[in-house]
Amino acid sequence: MLDIRTIRDRENEVRRGLQIRGSSADIDEVLGLDRQRRALLVEVESLKGLHNRESKAIAALRKGGKNAAAKQSEMRSVGECVKLLDNQLASLETAIAARLLLIPNIPHNGAPSGTADTGDRVVRVFGKPRKFNFVPLSHVELGERLGIIDFPRATRMAGPGFPLFLGRGARLERALIQFMLDMHTREHGYTEMSPPFMCNDASLTGTGQLPAFADDMYRTDGGLYLVPTGEVPVTNYFRDEIIVQPLPVSFVAYTPCFRREAGAAGSETRGLLRIHQFDKVELVKFVEPATSYAELEMITADAEVVLKRLGLHYRVIELCACSLSFAASKCYDIELWTPCRNGWLEVSSCSNYEAFQARRAGIRYRRADGTVDFVHTLNGSGVALARLVAALLENCQEADGSITLPEALVPYMDGIGRIETRSRQGETVDVVAGQAHN
Repeated sequence: MLDIRTIRDRENEVRRGLQIRGSSADIDEVLGLDRQRRALLVEVESLKGLHNRESKAIAALRKGGKNAAAKQSEMRSVGECVKLLDNQLASLETAIAARLLLIPNIPHNGAPSGTADTGDRVVRVFGKPRKFNFVPLSHVELGERLGIIDFPRATRMAGPGFPLFLGRGARLERALIQFMLDMHTREHGYTEMSPPFMCNDASLTGTGQLPAFADDMYRTDGGLYLVPTGEVPVTNYFRDEIIVQPLPVSFVAYTPCFRREAGAAGSETRGLLRIHQFDKVELVKFVEPATSYAELEMITADAEVVLKRLGLHYRVIELCACSLSFAASKCYDIELWTPCRNGWLEVSSCSNYEAFQARRAGIRYRRADGTVDFVHTLNGSGVALARLVAALLENCQEADGSITLPEALVPYMDGIGRIETRSRQGETVDVVAGQAHN
């Protein structure tokens, strides 16, 4: 949430930021309400000052044995007026707070401008596309042939847009989760957290999903929401607190994620590319404002290591202002190359929210000089599983339809280095040290 003082004192900068990100948020209304609030506050404080002075005068009159009835009657009227104005002031403050929740964050000064097609900037590229001497299959075809992904039965269970991993497919997903958790805790210094998979309104308001994006989430009859991203519960760990431990504080968490919006029908949304339920390993940092952009580079690099270890071709994109999420000030997307789409697939977004989430969630820290200020929050997918599985299957396939797993995953698969199918029987087998195992 933007501070009303920021909007008031840096009005031109805020207007420009909203304009370049293509936001239709109305700051004229909130500024008008703020003017009313400040004018009313002056009037209330003036009346309260009068009431206090006259109350002392009344006490002096009564002490001197004089009649103070007239002044008492006058001050009762003043007191009633103060109560009425206080109620009006509270209503204005509520209205301002509600409207501030609908205003997105302001892009960082260096954020590229332009549209998503022209403004997003390639920062770096790792590796090169694999060259196939055969026609590669899609992850949908591979998953079905190997018997490790079953979309028809998933649809029968829950409807379209839900995955079902089976046998070594389920094992592969579990291995990837453990591989990433181990890397981020052992090598990158994150503290692992296993948070609730549901959150309340206050948590989702704190991170920026509510009130604007309620329709994109699954809400239970009890009023809780299934988490749309692990960022929500992890960021709310410090909600309404002053952080007492030294910054930065870094958490990593595995959560399933649930989102209603799964894109339009068509080849771009087939299989695992846009689904209602997916697993994710999430990175979240609480940092001092002066270091937040250096920390953004670090959290992005931590997510990249996952893909480097798996030997996958990827690129890092700095999003232009109009592509930023509601709460982000600056964001890097990490995209994997997928041969069957002959294009890129986002598997991670790493964002600096500055104090936007912290102000909404009341997350503060104590400076070295003893004063209290809002922290800066960052998060990044480290990384999203469903799309990672899709890219891994397509990039690691062989001409016979088998999958040669990246070496880094073999220890997490109990030595299994390849998943293949016996064409005669159609059953999935694993290859360990050159031998087939059911």
